[in-house]
Amino acid sequence: MIKLFVGLGNPGPEYAATRHNAGFWWIDALARELKVQLQPERSYWGLAARATVQGQALWLLQPQTFMNLSGKSVGALARFFKIQPEQILVAHDELDFAPGQVKLKKGGSHGGHNGLRDIHAQLGSGDYWRLRLGIGHPGDKSEVTSWVLKKAPSDQQQAIEESIAHSLKAWPLLVAGAMDKATAQINTNTPPRPKPPRQERKEQS
Repeated sequence: MIKLFVGLGNPGPEYAATRHNAGFWWIDALARELKVQLQPERSYWGLAARATVQGQALWLLQPQTFMNLSGKSVGALARFFKIQPEQILVAHDELDFAPGQVKLKKGGSHGGHNGLRDIHAQLGSGDYWRLRLGIGHPGDKSEVTSWVLKKAPSDQQQAIEESIAHSLKAWPLLVAGAMDKATAQINTNTPPRPKPPRQERKEQS
């Protein structure tokens, strides 16, 4: 069962509306759903809130360390409350998915995402859950930094917000530890990835 929900992003108003902060947006939405207020927690280098659901204590966290040092915040809170990697869910922006696409997965590599890279290092494990919020890819690796630190156009922003609303419906399953059901619910009804041009649909006879 998930005991710590983390959203990744960069602190400060200049970054608030940028694609890299999609994880922050997800935690903000969850906080509204649970009717809790994120507050500065110096011990955990972040904004945090505690909620109780069916007698179970849950933590919501937005690291305020900047993306590259996200693990400092996550590791501090997880160690203090003895929360294991498999009890942590990290919501983050995903370049490999189109805006509007969202998927839940457990484990795997950090895929070059600097926030996940530092969480890996601080937890000493990659066995945490990731909620991957699609933001699209600029098409050129050299443009990635600029892309994630810019605001998405309105149609893409709407798609991202819809994916947040869609995935948020699964939070009771995540808290209950029904991870297979949560995965099935989150990973359906999402925009399909564009098919490569070389693939041609076969004519039906």
